[in-house]
Amino acid sequence: MFTITTATKKTAALNKRIRALQGGTSASKTISILQVLIHRSQTDNIPKITSIVSESLPHLRKGAMRDFLAIMQAHDYFDDNRWNKTDSIYTFESGSIIEFFGADQPAKVRGPRRDRLYMNECNNMAFETFEQLEVRTRDEIYLDWNPTNEFWFYTDVLGKRDDVDHIILTYKDNEALEESIVKSIEQRRSRKDWWQVFGLGLLGELEGKIYRDWAIIEEVPHDAKLERLGIDFGYTNDPTAIVAIYRHGDGLIFDEVLFQKGMQNSQIAAVIQNLELNVLCVADSAEPKSIDDIAGYGIAIIPCTKGRDSIVRGIDLVQDQRCSITKRSVNIIKEYRNYMWQVDKDGKVLNVPESGYDHSMDAIRYGVESMPKLVRPLTQEQRATKVFLAAMKRKKEGVRGMKVRARRFVR
Repeated sequence: MFTITTATKKTAALNKRIRALQGGTSASKTISILQVLIHRSQTDNIPKITSIVSESLPHLRKGAMRDFLAIMQAHDYFDDNRWNKTDSIYTFESGSIIEFFGADQPAKVRGPRRDRLYMNECNNMAFETFEQLEVRTRDEIYLDWNPTNEFWFYTDVLGKRDDVDHIILTYKDNEALEESIVKSIEQRRSRKDWWQVFGLGLLGELEGKIYRDWAIIEEVPHDAKLERLGIDFGYTNDPTAIVAIYRHGDGLIFDEVLFQKGMQNSQIAAVIQNLELNVLCVADSAEPKSIDDIAGYGIAIIPCTKGRDSIVRGIDLVQDQRCSITKRSVNIIKEYRNYMWQVDKDGKVLNVPESGYDHSMDAIRYGVESMPKLVRPLTQEQRATKVFLAAMKRKKEGVRGMKVRARRFVR
């Protein structure tokens, strides 16, 4: 499952202080860096400290930390007695440790020094975070990212210092990749912007991103009101996604409840019952049997409303709101960042969402569309039109009033 690939060899060959891995999807950036760091920690002559950091601890737990534990277990390296689950620290026989923490933990970012650093998906972290961590790291620093847009590495690191190794990896550097995934990637060759970034691993600017300007917040405020649970069903190939939708002030907050494959209806019902919340669930109407099954457990659940252009209209409604995501909602954040419109062979953006990153997004749309009194804010043009029509109405009423007074005067 975790073999030595071309990506692993290229990563191990890097020797400058900053070792930057830019790459496309499924290029084995994370796995390769973890394999190198595990090997270094196992063979250290003197104990060393390695810090693995991402934008938040929930992001790490569902990403790099899960991959680390999987590699350790697959190779029979893992010893449960050496894993401090509370502090997310693994101690090797050599005395070296690998620790995990989020960049949203200021005390740790500005805390003790380390020997090695790995900033996972560093484009989601601020340049100040990099600087705080870099000055507290004695030896090498690993960075990885998908080049969806220019960020601080290109403007403040690359070309500005001589201790940087920078390589570009693609799915072709990952010989362990399943053939089905290779085919899935290559089927998107015609999508110029997508292929530039995720296929070739080159710097690009993704066009056709559906949602923009959503905020990531610490947690759901205590005074937020839970309005809906949105449910998108999945099973074998796709996850079931459940999103809690809160109203807070003039905005909406999305909080991840479930994102998991292989969930039976009874298990989905149990997840909802365990929340102990009296809230309406709105689910994909394409699965009436699942809705009936879940309703049989005493859960208030209804199908979403679908019709012509309902997807586009629902997306427009969601985007018209001021939206936030809790930082623990890792899968919602990932889908939000990668939810794209389809593009035809000529590069024209279509009004059809790309599949693959739409599970939580669909769940959100189902819930939001059903919410009462959710009024779209007027555009600037609509506001101007409204003001103009109101003025014309007042003018017309003024003229009508003058005519009435004139008739009275004649009499």
